[in-house]
Amino acid sequence: MEVVVPEFSRRSVLLSGSLAGAAALSTAAALPVAAAPGAGAARRGEVFTLGVASGDPAPDGVVLWTRLAADPLAEDGMGGMPGKALPVQWEVAEDERFTRIVQRGEAQAAPELGHSVHVELTGLRPDREYFYRFRAQGSLSPTGRTRTAPLPGALTTLSMAFASCSQYEHGYFTAYRHLAEEHPDLVLHLGDYEYEYEAGDYVAPGGNPRDHRGPETVSLANYRQRHAQYKTDPDLQHAHSVAPWVVVWDDHEVDNNWADEVHEKPEIPQPDFLARRKAAFQAYYENMPLRRAQIPKGIDLRLYRRVQWGRLATFHMLDTRQYRDDQVGGDESPTQDPARSDPKRSLTGAEQERWLLQGLRSSGARWDVLGQQVMFAEIDLQNGAEKGYNPDAWDGYVGSRQRVMRGWQQAKTRNPVVLTGDVHKHWANDVHDGDRVVATELTTTSITSGGDGSPELTAEEQAYLRENPHVKLYANQRGYIRTTFTEGEVRADYRVVPYVTKPGAPVETLASFVIEDGKPGLNQA
Repeated sequence: MEVVVPEFSRRSVLLSGSLAGAAALSTAAALPVAAAPGAGAARRGEVFTLGVASGDPAPDGVVLWTRLAADPLAEDGMGGMPGKALPVQWEVAEDERFTRIVQRGEAQAAPELGHSVHVELTGLRPDREYFYRFRAQGSLSPTGRTRTAPLPGALTTLSMAFASCSQYEHGYFTAYRHLAEEHPDLVLHLGDYEYEYEAGDYVAPGGNPRDHRGPETVSLANYRQRHAQYKTDPDLQHAHSVAPWVVVWDDHEVDNNWADEVHEKPEIPQPDFLARRKAAFQAYYENMPLRRAQIPKGIDLRLYRRVQWGRLATFHMLDTRQYRDDQVGGDESPTQDPARSDPKRSLTGAEQERWLLQGLRSSGARWDVLGQQVMFAEIDLQNGAEKGYNPDAWDGYVGSRQRVMRGWQQAKTRNPVVLTGDVHKHWANDVHDGDRVVATELTTTSITSGGDGSPELTAEEQAYLRENPHVKLYANQRGYIRTTFTEGEVRADYRVVPYVTKPGAPVETLASFVIEDGKPGLNQA
């Protein structure tokens, strides 16, 4: 087949002094010829210690990411790089050996963005695998693999894995390695990508096998250093390099259980919390493969957005932290505080809620998927006749949940599926509205958070299942969920590792479920 190479204007722009300017730095040039012989002989790794990544695929392109760091754990957060912009060359090919290069260009890695690079590619072919790499300062980056989304009308099968909650101190990221070896088309990360604590402040049962560097993260330098420490992990780097990621945050990227402008413990003054939030948002953008639309503006960053996989699936990625009302009941779980049922309370904020409901009304996808952070289904956490709920989840915002469920029904959403992280356990839930099953929730356990876990359920955990018959699986082990989307069904494989406190754990499938087209609810596979 003839390769049609789009034409691009070659330009290089450096705008300093603002985040928007610093981000608009990529150039694109079509290359209908192979790279020059010997091009791969450059020295590897000196400034690409944080690896490479791609994200937010579209039918004609994807975001490419890297961040230069000669000394990634430097306390000033600048990675040992000079206080000036540095040119970074990039290239994209149809093959891993880069004999069929289709685009190349140059970007500027500016200190205003921690010497990160975000290249927004266009002009690629839909539903295709591509390979990419970067060059800077005489170094050649590792090679990344990515792919574009199918055309809007396509019903192409999708292999997607999703994960959350990777506390570096609690264990080794072996589950990321196994996730990468699944060779998914797409990876969703649902929050708690990194944790804010100083070493030893958050100890897993059995102890922490490794430590954070630096203090609790409150400044831009702190957050940059912490993201860099996580990015130096080889298993995480590998997972980023095999597929495009779509990311949203939860709480630990800023501060545990934060809610809009309220920090974790409002009874303890934290007068600089908004400055902390601003710093955390900037560092998050710098370290993730996000588009210019996600460049933070002060204390705001619009993270909710949609990613479409042809007509097969639309991923409505939500932000359930930045716009929420504060948790009821003093944020103590379980709570019986009746304020959780106040219809005025919102988890998403009014604007994001309108955006979601409008997207559901206009969607023609076979599967409408909410990629979000906290448990959606009602979960009674108190054994016996009395009921108690988690105020940090949708159970603390009953009005928000009811409006979303009503939105599914009014939009005649064909197959609503909720993907969830946060709780460090595998859950598989039917979502009820009254007596009816109206949707399905797949909740992934953590990559490491909580330590090794156990395949055996405690008496209290067994009671959860008796109190909540709509819960089809509950498991306290680490891992991720592997899914396959087709026209007729979604299959979810709950993958687990037996330990994380030492490297090299094997992986196995604990359980599998199928959601049939047009029939909400879980079926054991």
